[in-house]
Amino acid sequence: MPPATTDRTRERIIDAAEECFTRFGVAKTTVEDIAAAARLSRATVYRSVTGGRDELILAVVLRDLRRFLDRLAERLRAEPSVPEAVVEGTMDAVAYVRARPAIAAFLVPEAAGHMQAAVAQGAEHLLAVCCEYVRPHFDLAQRRRMLRPDIEVEGTVEFLFRIITSLIVMDRGRDPDAQRRFLHTYVVPVIAAP
Repeated sequence: MPPATTDRTRERIIDAAEECFTRFGVAKTTVEDIAAAARLSRATVYRSVTGGRDELILAVVLRDLRRFLDRLAERLRAEPSVPEAVVEGTMDAVAYVRARPAIAAFLVPEAAGHMQAAVAQGAEHLLAVCCEYVRPHFDLAQRRRMLRPDIEVEGTVEFLFRIITSLIVMDRGRDPDAQRRFLHTYVVPVIAAP
């Protein structure tokens, strides 16, 4: 018996969810809206996405996170030092999320309750994905004694994840140079070896 839905169908549904979240907002988007945008029946959507809207919210976030992490991995390979990798990687993450309408839709106050439930369930998965991408870079930096010896990769990734999230949500209106100075002064010393 063939599977109920294919990977292609699931991607089509996730594309439609991303489009709807951007157009209507997370709080107002229904599974019916997503089914209509994907040109599929509600039954097909529910068969493909058994976790409903929460699963789709997390799927959109994860897909965008992986896109960003692919870019970040390239940046980490190119940066000559841990301080520059931390600062420029953080700057890039903030700019990337702010420029992505689908992800920005999750950051408005009306989305907080809807996204919180979905992402809270997948928070460990999100952190694991981040660690998977950056662990090789942090492990190498630690072997080269470029990181503080008393920190762990997972804790470092979680710390940076929290810093990036707060910079996205609470924009202080700093210009890029001021933002870089802030990161060099307060974030880099927590991670980089003296």
